[in-house]
Amino acid sequence: MKDNFKQPIGLTSAEVDQRTKEGKVNRAVNDQAKTAWQIIKENTFTYFNLIFLVLSILLVIVGEYKDLTFLPVIIANMIIGIVQELRAKRVLDKLNVMNTTKIAVIRDGKEEVIPIEHLVLGDVIVLQTGDQIPADGQVISGTLRVNEALLTGEADEIEKDVGTELMSGSFVVSGKAYARLEKVGKNSYVSKLTLEAKAMNSYVSKLTLEAKAMNSKEGSEMVRSINKLIKWVGIIIIPCGIALFIVARYVNHLNLADSVVSMEAAVIGMIPEGLYLLTTIALALAAMRLARSQVMLHDMKSVETLARVNVLCVDKTGTITEPKMEVEKIIPVNTNKDDLAKNISVFAQNMPHDNATIKAVANAFNQKVNIQVKKIIPFTSVNKYSGAVVGESTLLMGAPEFVLRGQFKDYEKEINKYTSQGYRVLAFAKYPEALEDEKQKLSKEVDLLGYILISNPIRKEARNTFKYFERQGVNVKVISGDNPLTVARVAKQAGIKDADKLIDATEIGEGDYEEVVRKYNVFGRVKPDQKKKLIKALQKNGNTVAMTGDGVNDILAMKSADCSIAMASGNSAAVQASQVVLLDSDFARMPKVVDEGRKVVNNIERSASLFLVKNIFSFLMAIFSLVFAMSYPLRPAQIALISAFTIGLPSFLLALENNYSRIRGKFIPNVLSRAIPGGITDMLAVSILVVADMVLALGRQEVATTATMLLVAVGMMVLYHISRPLNKFRWTVLGGSFLALVLAVIFFHNLFALSRISATAVFLLLVLFFAEITIFRFLSKFADGVREVLVVYDQKGKDLTLNDIKQAYRKGRNLVNMPIRK
Repeated sequence: MKDNFKQPIGLTSAEVDQRTKEGKVNRAVNDQAKTAWQIIKENTFTYFNLIFLVLSILLVIVGEYKDLTFLPVIIANMIIGIVQELRAKRVLDKLNVMNTTKIAVIRDGKEEVIPIEHLVLGDVIVLQTGDQIPADGQVISGTLRVNEALLTGEADEIEKDVGTELMSGSFVVSGKAYARLEKVGKNSYVSKLTLEAKAMNSYVSKLTLEAKAMNSKEGSEMVRSINKLIKWVGIIIIPCGIALFIVARYVNHLNLADSVVSMEAAVIGMIPEGLYLLTTIALALAAMRLARSQVMLHDMKSVETLARVNVLCVDKTGTITEPKMEVEKIIPVNTNKDDLAKNISVFAQNMPHDNATIKAVANAFNQKVNIQVKKIIPFTSVNKYSGAVVGESTLLMGAPEFVLRGQFKDYEKEINKYTSQGYRVLAFAKYPEALEDEKQKLSKEVDLLGYILISNPIRKEARNTFKYFERQGVNVKVISGDNPLTVARVAKQAGIKDADKLIDATEIGEGDYEEVVRKYNVFGRVKPDQKKKLIKALQKNGNTVAMTGDGVNDILAMKSADCSIAMASGNSAAVQASQVVLLDSDFARMPKVVDEGRKVVNNIERSASLFLVKNIFSFLMAIFSLVFAMSYPLRPAQIALISAFTIGLPSFLLALENNYSRIRGKFIPNVLSRAIPGGITDMLAVSILVVADMVLALGRQEVATTATMLLVAVGMMVLYHISRPLNKFRWTVLGGSFLALVLAVIFFHNLFALSRISATAVFLLLVLFFAEITIFRFLSKFADGVREVLVVYDQKGKDLTLNDIKQAYRKGRNLVNMPIRK
């Protein structure tokens, strides 16, 4: 057999150097890994920064320099964003270098292991079970079975013999072969797809493989929502600004300077200038903190997705149990123990050691036996057994149900006895014919020689981790290719809830998946395509699903899940297909990832609410001004004061808090329900003030100052409302923001265009302030009730009843945010 699998000489060192100089290296298109210049450019040359630049130029032209006070805030935001992203990039770059995938290559006639990005055109690589093909090539020796599902969507395993083509991005299911690379880097199949359809991410350049491509459902709801908000703001502000300028200049006959100032105050008020930046920074810092905890994110937004997950699907081996396996004992059936051990040794010596099972068997049975093996039948996830042809018969090792088939019932009671003790049971048998290949189906009865009992120790941290998810309301489903009784016993030992609700996947009908995922928590004897169907069924039932895995048989399910998590100790194909990689393969890191996601989402929701109060007020006030042909009553400097101390400063400080409360409801309803009451209250108070000015003739400057004080008051009320329940840190943020406001008004009133106001204006301010309290309290309670109804609807969907709506509304009106979990 070994004579038919000769090692090629490969390229020489001189040839490698020459091709490297010519740029024929396996560095593909990388759409996600940003350079330092890209980070600077993306934070500097933005749509809103362009608008701020135009607004600044207009103010300079009309000589209103004191209204440029918004510029320092914009510049500071931009610099902070650049610095934080660069810091995160440095940490993640170091992590990527440490986690670089490597592959065996033949050079100068010797086998060596190198990073896949160091491969060159014409290199001869060694491919075996679990490897992902890093570039397009051709098999020159050996045979493989390859899954191209990540590229074609077809889950069938394709045989690749000498002369057949290999596509980058596919992965090896079984076999071993030498392949010569014919297209590398940007010329490879997966890279061309990246260029043609930006949805592809090829791992060939670290983060660029379609396996990690985020379809629309996989993306971050929070980021998508913020993008939509910013998109609509971007569409609205230019026509709105032009209309306001026309009204001020040609209807109210203000001079050019006042018309520009009036228009700019409204436009600046409508721009959520720091919201997107704050989100980007929060995600980057979360990725950086996780990187220091040995968790690598292939996509920063996946941390939010995982925080929203309510169903976690895990594989038994490598997740619940340690990745290592040990043979505990062998049980002879139709032979004696010595002959059984001898046959297992023959089998183990000749099989490639390309998975944990065969490695464990080979370590336990390593006695030298001089028996020639004619052919190897590789393990496939469809057959669930492997074989070695000896003489005119075939030794088989694999899952008892698949090896024994019709004979299984004769041995089922005995097998179940061992599986109920927590063992993984392998059947070892002799088939009376010499199998040609893995495609040939077993048609005759086998001679069962015995059982191999294998155990996986439960991870020490597993029980605490699963208890954490149970407390958080996350339902854990165990999906494994092993016997369901074995899987259920292991799941129970790990403390997984309802581990006794188990089913054998071979009994699931094609149309039963949505029903069985509701009834069962443990699934055994699951084939790879069934794992994918189970994930899809869970999603159809309205769940957000995460999938963990470490083997090639997990990849299809991982790619279908909303969030995929891989153990770095697994094969490279699974690692490449995932969005989150646990670098030390420590499942106990999962609560840390969830907590980081919750911290980001909860803090950004609060911050977005603060930003949108100002945006909603400015938009409504702009519409009011246009409808009644009035000039916008505030100045840009006054908007800058409100933004800095009721939005910017508290948002930044609150984003630092370890807020791990469970995420409830959708991002947009949560944010708007907190922002709309403040925005409407602001608009009503300022509108009444503007109308009162028509009677009292307070003057434009006095109205602007009084309106600023009203907006500051509402801003502090909103800040108090979204910070409940108050703790020491939140009280400090509230007190610090209020103190900063007072100092700014006292010492920098000229900078923010504030002036003394008359006794009449003070009286109006007090009356409207107390009116604001009443209006805001009423609107907030109503909005809180509506938000709770939407949360319950999100949970129950069509099953929501009128009584549910009433209870949710009452609960929401009286709800104070749950205490923060420390």
